[in-house]
Amino acid sequence: MAQVTVTIDGKAYRMACEEGQEDHLSDLAARFDQYVGHLKGQFGEIGDLRLTVMAGIMVMDELSEVNRRLKNLEAEVGNLKNSREANLSDQARSEEALASALAEVTAQIHDITAKLNGRPIPAN
Repeated sequence: MAQVTVTIDGKAYRMACEEGQEDHLSDLAARFDQYVGHLKGQFGEIGDLRLTVMAGIMVMDELSEVNRRLKNLEAEVGNLKNSREANLSDQARSEEALASALAEVTAQIHDITAKLNGRPIPAN
């Protein structure tokens, strides 16, 4: 297991993480430190624990909003997929109807051509 030292509100914390995740953990800690710094700037020295809890709640609020937006996007993607499937099905039916109509018109043209040329009309 790898070890990383992160700094939150000017205090160093040694943390363990998976190998290769050191930079990611450092980035997360730096982002969390920004929340703590923002709150400290707004409210002053209100205690480490209170600042940490407030910052954690802010992060969870942001995560909740992201999850809500993700669910909405997933629902929209599902609707688009269903709409696409319906459109493809409609298109296939339209193509079948067009092919059938073309076959019928072709048969009629052959019949007319045969009549004009005085040949017997072949049985279908």
